Amino acid sequence: MFKFFSRSKPDKAADKAAIGLLQTDMHSHLIPGIDDGAPDIETSLQLIGGLHALGYKKIITTPHIMWDMYKNTREVILERLEWVRTAVKEAGLEVEIHAGAEYFLDDYVAGLLANNEPLLTISGKMVLVEFSMAYPSHSLKDILFDMQMQGYQPVIAHPERYIYLEQNKAFYGELKEAGCLFQLNLLSLGGYYGRTVTELANYLVKQNAYDLIGTDMHHFRHLEALHSPALGAQLRKLMDTGKIRNAGL
Repeated sequence: MFKFFSRSKPDKAADKAAIGLLQTDMHSHLIPGIDDGAPDIETSLQLIGGLHALGYKKIITTPHIMWDMYKNTREVILERLEWVRTAVKEAGLEVEIHAGAEYFLDDYVAGLLANNEPLLTISGKMVLVEFSMAYPSHSLKDILFDMQMQGYQPVIAHPERYIYLEQNKAFYGELKEAGCLFQLNLLSLGGYYGRTVTELANYLVKQNAYDLIGTDMHHFRHLEALHSPALGAQLRKLMDTGKIRNAGL
């Protein structure tokens, strides 16, 4: 029915062994047609099959909730999740599929919190969040505080991609001191997003700042880049720290 990526390529064996240590991917965009990720169910299944071939046993996909662009709601995401789960089962893929969301911290999310609306979590009370990659948000700390007051654990998505923080690395420390977890985009280690992002990722690795690792999978280019031989050794070093929580999700 669908053509999945091969599981038996010998040059990929080391990558699969390293990535398999994570067991769970907790950041991706695999629910079709609701954000800038997979456009249709066929693509979703191919990307899920590719992740499974790399060694992932569980996928917690996280559609954007960014009200200016992607007006997704809890109800829409959970309804589409069941569609994907059914397709995965019919395709014979032995991988667990769950859904959280990647919340852009804007007035819409502030409104959800003000109204005590339940947020989608990646596990327990962990909520994946992002903010502007162009400039710092004045309301960021207030929204994070409100989230924590309602018992949620904010997980900062790809902190290395906020390149303006290269000139203000102290802000990373402030976020950590405030109790936020940090999630690394795996491809940031391999230069996929550019030199500055890789340098910031390496800085945060040295600070032992990362708690979770995600693929941030959107499309086939991301899947192909995950086969880079260089990622395996770097990932093993991170796993050796004992701080990475993916396997417990």
